[in-house]
Amino acid sequence: MQARAAVATRWAKATDREAETAPARKGFLAKLEREVDPEGVLPPEVRLQRAVELRRAHMLRASLKSAQVRRERREVAARGDVSR
Repeated sequence: MQARAAVATRWAKATDREAETAPARKGFLAKLEREVDPEGVLPPEVRLQRAVELRRAHMLRASLKSAQVRRERREVAARGDVSR
């Protein structure tokens, strides 16, 4: 809970959220570029496009997992199962 409160406080003070998260987004995309082209032989445009597609796949998998968890929680709540 302390960490969540600290994060909320930090974001309350942020003036430009996009600028605050830019280094993380840039680093994640660079990591994906290394994944799609470990030897660095592809042209930069092709490598970037493949990394963008890999990022899209990553986000879609995260979205699917989130939907599955929400569905499971709804089903548990509907059954009245309080053990979870």
